[in-house]
Amino acid sequence: MTGPNATTAQAIDGAALLDDVEAFHRRFNVFPREAAYVAVALWDAHAHLIDCFDSTPRIAFLSPEPGSGKSRALEIVETLVPNRLVAAHATANAMYRAVGDGDHLPTVLFDEVDTIFGPKAGDNEPLRGFINAGHRRGVGVLRCVGDGSHQEAKMFETFCAVAMAGLGSLPDTILSRSVIIRMRKRAPNEHVESYRLRTHEPQGHALRDRLAAWADQVRDQVDGAWPTMPEGISDRPADVWEPLLAVADAAGGHWPQRARAACVELVHAAREGDKASVGVQLLTDLRDQVFCGADRMPTAAILECLHAIEDAPWTDMDGNGKALTARGLSKLLGDYVTSENKPIRPRSIRTAGGVPKGYYAEDLTDAWLRYCPHPPEKSATSATPATHQVNGGADVAEELPGIRYIHPATATGTVA
Repeated sequence: MTGPNATTAQAIDGAALLDDVEAFHRRFNVFPREAAYVAVALWDAHAHLIDCFDSTPRIAFLSPEPGSGKSRALEIVETLVPNRLVAAHATANAMYRAVGDGDHLPTVLFDEVDTIFGPKAGDNEPLRGFINAGHRRGVGVLRCVGDGSHQEAKMFETFCAVAMAGLGSLPDTILSRSVIIRMRKRAPNEHVESYRLRTHEPQGHALRDRLAAWADQVRDQVDGAWPTMPEGISDRPADVWEPLLAVADAAGGHWPQRARAACVELVHAAREGDKASVGVQLLTDLRDQVFCGADRMPTAAILECLHAIEDAPWTDMDGNGKALTARGLSKLLGDYVTSENKPIRPRSIRTAGGVPKGYYAEDLTDAWLRYCPHPPEKSATSATPATHQVNGGADVAEELPGIRYIHPATATGTVA
């Protein structure tokens, strides 16, 4: 027997099959880290088992510059997944109707996704909503259908596997639902085969058919599986990786171990690549570069310290050179609350030279604990806080006598 169904006569070695899928990607794609090959191969396979899952992770090939291999990665994925649907210049209404057939869920591939989400994207809110909502089964969109006055409301399903490639980044709501592969230009010593559609697409389709046959064999095992998550992976990252780990467990061999290692590596890489909100960056800079153990600081001293931080936005808040002001500082911090659940506000600080307005570390500690990354390790010799040059060169400690300094570990520990 030959053809796609020939492999169903005998059990398929899932681990060996995923090895072959990974090797096929390696022929044409250079990914930035080894974990990416594992994730992409698992994602290809999960698309064949999507009926077993309550959610489906998006996969996003992103880069800051063109020519980084994003489209080629998407092109290889296209040969390996079921019911591929290349959404070039697609409208939201067309996507709702294409995905509405639950018996033949498409695998949607968006190239140049920055044209949907980028600054020049225009009015693409319906398409954004489609990509955003469709990662979870049962989430649909309500649309009016019919002619003229004969309209009726109809719910369209949006659940389907989606792969994307584009420049820059994506909205946080999409990134948090995605396995993120940050592509880069190939180095001179990194070589791949030249992809030729007539020659290589049939090879990819042969792997696709093997994946489909294997999926039929393991569907009962995967359906309803609860794979064990690596330590520290929970909440949204666990939702993203659960289908991929279920596939790895079904394949067996070295894939369960490789999948969990890839999960931890890519989740941590995504967190490191996240651009914190302005509020979180402000809180972090206040903790690590401004207060540095002081229990209170006047607003003027805080602003001067913030303005002195290189590569920070505090001297150019609007892109036109407008620096952060006392009012702006109060507005940003007012979005966060103290341990007593009251908005963070400036308070009077009594010093030998007067009673200026400023902020107390005790008011910021709860926000530091909840929102900021873990503070950098301090050496035994760093218990004395760094001094900040303000007001023409005088140190904060010298300019404002009476301010008590405390070690940052003490401050962050008071709310634990």
